Amino acid sequence: MEVKIGVQHAPREISIESAQSAAEVEKAVADALSGNAKLLSLEDEHGRKVLIPADRLAYVEIGEPAARRVGFGAAL
Repeated sequence: MEVKIGVQHAPREISIESAQSAAEVEKAVADALSGNAKLLSLEDEHGRKVLIPADRLAYVEIGEPAARRVGFGAAL
């Protein structure tokens, strides 16, 4: 699942490929914005965690699940 996160006062967005489902990402964002969590915590498909202060979130874009690409010329 591709997730793009805009952070206030940051010139670039954060883009990660997450193994989490869209519902899990949406719940994490909702918890962070409602004040239940001070950080938005997401895990990428390699097991690395991305932590963003909830009060600095500008937007979160949840994309489609990424198709598995195989080979040298597997461009979509």
